[in-house]
Amino acid sequence: MSSGIFNAMNVSASGMTAQRTRMDIISQNIANVNTTRDENGDVYRRQTVVFQENSNAPFDRVLSNHLETYKAKGVKISAIVEDTREGAMAYDPSHPDADENGYVQLPNVNTVTEMTNLIDASRSYEANATAFNAAKSMAMKGLELFQ
Repeated sequence: MSSGIFNAMNVSASGMTAQRTRMDIISQNIANVNTTRDENGDVYRRQTVVFQENSNAPFDRVLSNHLETYKAKGVKISAIVEDTREGAMAYDPSHPDADENGYVQLPNVNTVTEMTNLIDASRSYEANATAFNAAKSMAMKGLELFQ
């Protein structure tokens, strides 16, 4: 059986893993949409996931691999970063985190944006699962030929 089938499965599996982590981070953001104080006493900051190609090879080896035959490497998460933009201020003098003027710094989480990103991550996960299952099906058909 061709190593290309296994390579396709590995690429899809890395995509599913990355998108699952992305969905976890988005869920964390949604869960903290009203968190005005974290364990350090700061307002919660939205987190985002940064993807990069799953390749640890030096540039010359990557270049020679691309010139000979392209072999997909999949994806990995290079970082989970904090969105540094400030959230909105809300007037609520009875809130325990209100400043001397009665305003509370809210997290920079927008539920609509997070839900849109969650749908995108979910669709990407599904696409990777479909590609994985297609590669698996091809591998199984290949094994049936030898019976």
